[in-house]
Amino acid sequence: MHTRRIHRRTRSAATLLAAALLATACSTGGVSTSAGSTAAQDAAGATEPAKETLAALPEATPSVLAPYYGQKLSWRDCGVPGFQCATMKAPLDYAKPSGGDVGLAVARKKATGPGKRLGSLLVNPGGPGGSAIGYLQQYAGIGYPAEVRAQYDMVAVDPRGVARSEPVECLDGREMDAYTQTDTTPDDARETDGLVDAYKEFAEGCGADAPKLLRHVSTVEAARDMDILRAVLGDEKLTYVGASYGTFLGATYAGLFPGRVGRLVLDGAMDPSLPARRLNLEQTAGFETAFQSFAEDCVSRPDCPLGGKGTPPEQVGKNLKAFFDDLDARPVPTGDADGRKLTESLATTGVIAAMYDEGAWQQLRESLASAMKENDGAGLLVLSDSYYEREAGGRYSNLMFANAAVNCLDLPPAFSSPDEVREALPAFEKASPVFGEGLAWASLNCAYWPVHPTGEPHRIEAAGASPIVVVGTTRDPATPYRWAEALAGQLSSGRLLTYEGDGHTAYGRGSACIDAAINAYLLRGTPPADGKRCS
Repeated sequence: MHTRRIHRRTRSAATLLAAALLATACSTGGVSTSAGSTAAQDAAGATEPAKETLAALPEATPSVLAPYYGQKLSWRDCGVPGFQCATMKAPLDYAKPSGGDVGLAVARKKATGPGKRLGSLLVNPGGPGGSAIGYLQQYAGIGYPAEVRAQYDMVAVDPRGVARSEPVECLDGREMDAYTQTDTTPDDARETDGLVDAYKEFAEGCGADAPKLLRHVSTVEAARDMDILRAVLGDEKLTYVGASYGTFLGATYAGLFPGRVGRLVLDGAMDPSLPARRLNLEQTAGFETAFQSFAEDCVSRPDCPLGGKGTPPEQVGKNLKAFFDDLDARPVPTGDADGRKLTESLATTGVIAAMYDEGAWQQLRESLASAMKENDGAGLLVLSDSYYEREAGGRYSNLMFANAAVNCLDLPPAFSSPDEVREALPAFEKASPVFGEGLAWASLNCAYWPVHPTGEPHRIEAAGASPIVVVGTTRDPATPYRWAEALAGQLSSGRLLTYEGDGHTAYGRGSACIDAAINAYLLRGTPPADGKRCS
């Protein structure tokens, strides 16, 4: 399952949940499972929320970790005006700190003033796999409200295995092109075998590239890395804004270190208590909700290629699904320099990419019209490439690789075989007649992962933590609003802030009400009233 934050000002701030071809925790202190355990096997097919709670770590820092907490960062110029970079060391395995280090890339932009410096504000755009440093340099460090940047050092760390922090690499550009074009709605045994082979090749590539690191890229470990960074930066408590998957990372930090929680904003929240299959199913429904909103908007406009004024959203969905079915049989030319055509899988990804931001709906209408009426798939291919972070030269960022690496370690797989997917297809297709089939098959990828999962679903209460602001958008495609309600309800100090609108996440996306509430919390420590609603 994927949760990507795609801000209007930057396409690199991406977040995904469970890695797959489409849109798809190791616990040394907390809930854990051993490889092959009954609990892990039960969780793989479970749909009920977990009742276990993530346990806090001891308040005192273990002496064996003192060298990490006491390290000094050597800041240098990043090559981006106004930003400094450094490398921080963390133990590869927190259970065996003497077993080697992992180098984590850190960046900052110092508080600009005027006003009293409030400390460091750590940001994460989600993913897992999105580059926090890329997000900082391209948006947060220059686009967050001026009053916030005036009083905080803006800071980011790429989590282990991501972007600049010992990135996991699985396939080269040409192999990724083939992977992203794989048919994710198999019609027969041959196509099913082809999809399974693609997942196996992807997994084997990841395992061959980083056999040791792949066992230590969990969200729990990334949260522990953030606590080292907090200490190294000289902050008594952590101030943090996390979007999408970044909310799971931030909530995990709060669960492990409740006494070190400063001002935490979790925007586009995940529900950590859900097993992978339930997460994927609910996200599928979220994309359907977003599509219904797009469909209503589309048919109200003269250039809608999916229907005219008065066409019900259900028929709009059928028209889009019929277009996808046509592409399955006859891909459309794109003019791509590498010869790629617009396949059903690439077109589906392009449409899903546009669901994250209603600002992309016009681009989606135009791209669909070109593909459906002019046999030109270039526009939808551009949307798909932006989702996968494919550059013009055919090189991909490591977003999709890190995404799978984290997700397949954090939870037991949603499905263990094609037969299990087939049994679940009716539920997924009910959740989304348009996207359900493809997203169900996309949820099979972790079944072939070379490393056993070390995490399991759990509640996060963070008892004793300072107020934590949880933000939910009512028609969010990637992190359904119900997840924000669930996380806010689990957290002992959660404050739910609701944006009644479309798109993925809410802060900095045009709601003066949302922005004012979050800015007041970050700058003055005044959280919004629990249940506050904005539009």
